[in-house]
Amino acid sequence: MAKKPYKILAIGDVVGPAAAEALCRRLQSLRGELGALLVVVNGENACAGNGLDPATARMLFGAGTDVITSGNHIWHKRDIKQFLEDCPTLIRPVNYPSLCPGHGSVIVERGGKRVLVINALGTVYMEALDSPFDAVDRVLEREEGKYDYAVLDIHAEATSEKLAIANYFDGRINVIFGTHTHVQTADEQILPGGSGYITDLGMTGPTSSVLGIRTDIIIERFRTRMPVRFEIADGPAELQGALFTLGPCTGRTIDVKRIRVPL
Repeated sequence: MAKKPYKILAIGDVVGPAAAEALCRRLQSLRGELGALLVVVNGENACAGNGLDPATARMLFGAGTDVITSGNHIWHKRDIKQFLEDCPTLIRPVNYPSLCPGHGSVIVERGGKRVLVINALGTVYMEALDSPFDAVDRVLEREEGKYDYAVLDIHAEATSEKLAIANYFDGRINVIFGTHTHVQTADEQILPGGSGYITDLGMTGPTSSVLGIRTDIIIERFRTRMPVRFEIADGPAELQGALFTLGPCTGRTIDVKRIRVPL
């Protein structure tokens, strides 16, 4: 019997409780439609006021998410710290200091394959953390021989940094995608070494908004330069992400497809 390709669905930053609930209602059916064997969701903004709480994380897992990645907002909900310790499939950026709660990577077995998922935070226009290059290198060295495929979520501001990290790990990490900017990029590609890549998955959140926030609030902020209270926009939402297809024998990416689904 011919081996089938391995498909990984990566979903961009979930913004707000309404989008998280809408995603959960749609995820199982979408996973079946796309034939995804592994689902990775960036969930660091899934609660009101940024951050992620244990109840929302459990809801995402119960709906069919295999691994939740995060970023610089993961610490906003105080009760998430212990959950990070207790739930290995919720990961935080690996280049935070080792004293921080949780872990920056996890190996899960799905669809007959062991998949290493790593989360890293960029340092350009963001926090002055350890080098994401070095931190991810250490994970690959530590976990060598323990996984079949590897996935990397680069939570970063600068497109140049994401591209540099992706090219550095090309051929060593099968699937590489960026998160954080909430704007889906149109540069999905297969890098020369066979890694599938997109600079940013986009956002799973309200479509009539500015990065998930009410447009009038952001316009006021830009026009007046005065402090404003951010509020998540109401209305219809959209799921954004990418579907990566890996060859059954080589593990090289053979297709990358941007995903946009009304919720």
